[in-house]
Amino acid sequence: MPRWARELLGVATALAISVAVVAATASSPRSELLFRDGDSLVTSLVIHSLAVAQPQDWAMSSVLFLPEIAVLWALSLFGLGTDGTLTLAGVVNLVALYGALRVAAGASAIARAPIAGALVGLGVFGAVAATEWSPSRDALELASLTTTTTYYSATVVGAVLAVGLVRRGIDRVRSRAGGSDAGSRSAVPWGAVAGVGAVAAASVLSNPLFAAWATVPLALVLAIVGLSERAAWWLAGGLVAGSILGFVGRMPLAHLIANTGAGYADPTQWAASLDYYGALLAERWSAPWGAASVIVIALLWGWCVSACVLLVRRRDVGAAVVAACGWVVPLVVVVGAIALGTHAARYLQPVVFAPLLGLVVLPELLPRALPAARRGTVVGATAVALTAAVALGIPRIAATAPDADLACVVDWVGKSGRTGAGQFWTVRLPKTHLADPRALVQVDHELRGYAWLVNRDDFGVGEVSFLVIDAQTPAFALPGERTMTDAALVPCGRYTIADFGDEALPLGPQRS
Repeated sequence: MPRWARELLGVATALAISVAVVAATASSPRSELLFRDGDSLVTSLVIHSLAVAQPQDWAMSSVLFLPEIAVLWALSLFGLGTDGTLTLAGVVNLVALYGALRVAAGASAIARAPIAGALVGLGVFGAVAATEWSPSRDALELASLTTTTTYYSATVVGAVLAVGLVRRGIDRVRSRAGGSDAGSRSAVPWGAVAGVGAVAAASVLSNPLFAAWATVPLALVLAIVGLSERAAWWLAGGLVAGSILGFVGRMPLAHLIANTGAGYADPTQWAASLDYYGALLAERWSAPWGAASVIVIALLWGWCVSACVLLVRRRDVGAAVVAACGWVVPLVVVVGAIALGTHAARYLQPVVFAPLLGLVVLPELLPRALPAARRGTVVGATAVALTAAVALGIPRIAATAPDADLACVVDWVGKSGRTGAGQFWTVRLPKTHLADPRALVQVDHELRGYAWLVNRDDFGVGEVSFLVIDAQTPAFALPGERTMTDAALVPCGRYTIADFGDEALPLGPQRS
């Protein structure tokens, strides 16, 4: 079968897996994180703000979501609506992860069955994601976070891609040298050096967490490989230089960063951090299928250690680097997260995606006598997988019940022609679904502009005339002598609109 046909079949199979995984996530309680979580909607809010030609003055976290926003904007051109676009983005994220795994699996001319290895990795990742059903962003359910646009999906893909580019560079040098250690010491894989530098620069520019997930652990691995492979030093140099360039590139964007993230680290809290992550692990272990997923990840981590040893003995340096990253990256990230006293499950995503690297090198270690798959069998299996995913997955996604309460708020606000406000966890979902997101302003309980993951241009309106509240809204302390009893209450299911009519409520100064 021609190489292009094999690659196309690999992408088609990856698409089938991705549709199935997103369908499972979208039809489970985890859909709360995909479609309705306040944090998850920031990229959609950016797209809608751009669509109405609003001046852009965002208050972001340390993560700028630049690749995610660019992809979501392109997907929004299909006109699928907010939920449809987010669903499509989840599929694209997983297909992109397959692409990164495919790069890490090596070139077809050098590696053995690289497409199969990448598909096995994505399949296991998808199986783990499909077992994650908690609606909580704080659960230790890390694989399904890649289906969202705001929990570092681009950083996940970038980290795996960086490992893959390093492997390609080392493989290319050794291939040109005929596998000779002496011949490979003087060559420099300039293309791979530039590529890994570009990935690092773009990733750090958007999310400095890339430095912890990829730059530090991969540089450690390359430093050891550099004892026998000169190319490793060049690749490590490209990785570090690109990361530094990414940090420099963030300086002109400092006005967009409301929180640098420095406050999230407190090394004195390492014991509390250990207890926190331990409690999350215990909770995950007790969840349905949770123990199975934990065991799978643990086995993959152990396999990465074994595969690394076997590949080093075979002097397959490129594949050994990939396998080494499969166990070094999670180890460095977990130890670092605890040592810094962090308390956020999303920081530990490498625990799930990095061990997949052990699967992409699995074909290299299988017996050479295995029979080759026939073309008809491969094409048929791919067609069946894609058809099943589309036939079963899309109806499950489309069957999501409409949110009548949300529609009530959106319709009322749209017809009012006025501007209202609400607190972070309450207002962001209705705000995202409005034709013009400026009609709802994000405030705190004292009606001060809450400048967090929102366009600060919203606060220029100066005053509002109604409030959107729900069960999780803390009680408002309104300015002057106004109280909530002065408002006419409009019920919208789980929401209530407190309408003050012609009486304007002035917005207080911004806070973050």
